[in-house]
Formats: sequence, C-alpha cells, structure tokens
Amino acid sequence: MLDLVIVGAGPCGLATAAVAQRAGLDYVVLDRGCVVHTLTRFPTNMTFFSTSEKLAIAGIPFVTVRPNPNRQEALDYYRQVTDALQLAVHQYEEVTAVEREGDGDPAYRILTRAVRDPDGPQRAYRARAVVLATGYYDNPNRLDVPGEDLPHVSHYFTEAHPFYRQRVVVVGGRNSAVEAALELHRAGARVTLVHRGADLSDRIKPWVLPFIRKRLEAGDIAARFRTQVTAIEPQRVILNQDGRRVEEPADFVFLLTGYRPDQRLLRGLGVAIDDASGAPVHDPDTMETNVPGLYVAGVLAAGHDANKIFIENGRFHGERIVAHLLRRRGVPDHEIAARVRYDAPAAMRTGAGGQVDF
Repeated sequence: MLDLVIVGAGPCGLATAAVAQRAGLDYVVLDRGCVVHTLTRFPTNMTFFSTSEKLAIAGIPFVTVRPNPNRQEALDYYRQVTDALQLAVHQYEEVTAVEREGDGDPAYRILTRAVRDPDGPQRAYRARAVVLATGYYDNPNRLDVPGEDLPHVSHYFTEAHPFYRQRVVVVGGRNSAVEAALELHRAGARVTLVHRGADLSDRIKPWVLPFIRKRLEAGDIAARFRTQVTAIEPQRVILNQDGRRVEEPADFVFLLTGYRPDQRLLRGLGVAIDDASGAPVHDPDTMETNVPGLYVAGVLAAGHDANKIFIENGRFHGERIVAHLLRRRGVPDHEIAARVRYDAPAAMRTGAGGQVDF
C-alpha cells in the first residue's frame, strides 16, 4: 500500500513527487509518456513567457543565460531535477483505471499498462491517495469537421522547415497560431491565418503583436477573420466566411485552437465538475476533490480556463496536498512546514506576474 500515486510526470507532477519524497511518503509517478512529455510537443524554438526562477521546482535553481528559458533548457532542467532527487517515475506506463476501494478510509486501486505492450498484462498499484496531474495539452480542441484526421492536418506545430514553399493554413488567433504563422512565413511557407474572431486575440504576447501586424498589413501572411473551417480536403480547406463558402488551397493545415483537460478519470470516480468553469470541485487550500483522498494538481484544476493555472503557481500544489496528507495523520503543523516547504522567496510561491503561453 503506497501513500500516494501521482498520475502525470509534468512539472507539477514532479514537484508533487519531490515534496512527497521530502516528507517521507511512499509514492510513485506514472506517465503514459516521458518525463515532461507535454514540453516535447511544444514548438522546437519556443521561448517561455515565464522566467526561469518561476519554472523552478523542488528548491533546485533553474539557471539559464537569458531570463526566459527555451524549450530545450526546460527539458534539460526537469530531467536534471528527476535525476538529482532520484524521483520514482515510471515512464510509458499508462493509467487505464482508478478505482476506489471500500467505504472507510480512502484507498485506491490503480491499473496500468505498458504503452509499448498494449495487449500485455495489467499492473496494479494500491494507494491511500491519488493525485491527478495530467495537464491538458494531450487533448486538443477538435473542430469535428470532415477531414480533421487527414495525414496533412495536425493540432501541434513543432518547426517550420518542412513546410518551405508549401501552402499552409493555420487556424487560430492566439499565441500558438500567431507564432506558428510567423515562423512558417520566415521559413518560406505561404501562410494563411484563419480565425473565427474579428481580430487577433488581445492575449498575444506584446513583443509578438507588432511582428504579426506588420506581416498582415504587408500581405506577407494572408488572413481570414470571422471565418470558420467547415471541411478539410487533401488540397484545400473549405471555409465559411461571413456566411460565404470559401475554398483556401492548402498543402498542410495546423489547427491551433487550444486544448482542454481530459476529465474521464475524474468523472469516473465521481468528482463533481462545475458547469460554468469546467473545473473539478476541489478545496483550493488542500487540492482535494469532493472524493476523499483524490487530489488534482496543475492545470487540470483550472477546467476550461488554462490561463488560471500554469507551472508558476501549479508547482506549489504538491505542498498543499502533502501537508493535507500529513495533517490527516496527526503530524503537528510546525513539523509539516519543515517537511514540505522548500526554501524559496515568497514572490516565487505566488506564481504572480506571468504565464506559460506560447
């Protein structure tokens, strides 16, 4: 019987594991991908909005040449933290089910399978508590239009070079879409930006906005506002622009329309979901849901608005969770503070002043 199973090896899951280990809990982290798998799907040349000190976890400094680290530096850092603390992380082991056992003190049975052997035997863990830190980036907002799953269509953009001299349609009007359009243009692609709104989002990074405005005004990047995709075909995208059918030639299509949390495990365990926000009902002081012994950490706790929780503030959810577990065991508050808190300036703990957005 483990004290804790953490589902998800992203930065917030790793931060929770580090606190659990420091507090002396028996735990394991399970992830269907690699450590910080989500970051591997970020654009190759991405630079974080947040500064490195606001992405650091477990009291281990994140030292970079520039204030804002890039994707590769973040991957290196989180691997180094995992190695330095020897965190108990099982990669490529997917959680297939979480079941609550008994009616008394919380106990859970967690079933997993090896990603590389989907037909192989299941593995089972038992734990007194479970933390779901599964993020949202693996679950794109689908348009549910014909052709969305064609091989030349993707919900993720990594790099621009393969699209040199290709006709590329980018769907979306926020940071990910705008930055992809700019990078594709610089690599010689012929880019059309399609957005259902009347203009670009007001959340675009201030240092990016002048560049996209200039390219749009010059006609270097074509734009179709107030436009929605109705179908995707091998050589074109069918659009509805102000009620008119429009055909846009396209060799490749990027649907960069955002992502949403996968709430299947939460709902299956009886966690209440707020209708308005889409957030799982939980106590923000402990991160425990309405199901005893089941916790959420990171952006999964935010519901539909991923801009409320990011690495900056989600990295401290583990402290609240572990403190709650220790308190239930009768550990005095002064001892809890010593066991779960890493030395960090107060400003770092708030996560104020930025967001992870690309």
